[in-house]
Amino acid sequence: MLKPVDDGPAIVACNTCRHSKDARENGDGQRGGAQLVEQLRQVQASHPRYAGIAVQEMACLFACADFCTVHLRAPGRVGYVLGRFDPDEQAATAILDYAVHYAASEHGRVPFGQWPQGVKGHFITRTPPPGFVAE
Repeated sequence: MLKPVDDGPAIVACNTCRHSKDARENGDGQRGGAQLVEQLRQVQASHPRYAGIAVQEMACLFACADFCTVHLRAPGRVGYVLGRFDPDEQAATAILDYAVHYAASEHGRVPFGQWPQGVKGHFITRTPPPGFVAE
């Protein structure tokens, strides 16, 4: 049931997420999560600043009410689940831009002034890394 992946900074995107609150798929029958994964990979490939952030995917993050969700994680850092994104290039760019700041942070806390506009209002939960809780 578990598949090994690199343990560095990563965006784990739900590839089965709904397209939107009201639709499971787009007009072509593609789920929003699969579309977001495609956009994340395209944006990541477009600029070397994103090279240190892995784009990983898995089925169902169990955040179905919040469609197009991603889990941002890195060793020794607080993790975050974000959702309610449109599965487009703009959202993928905002997620990757935030992930760059996140990966450079000491404990996963990015100062609010560095947050891209496109991630504001999209945070669902934060998760402590194994062996820690956040203060």
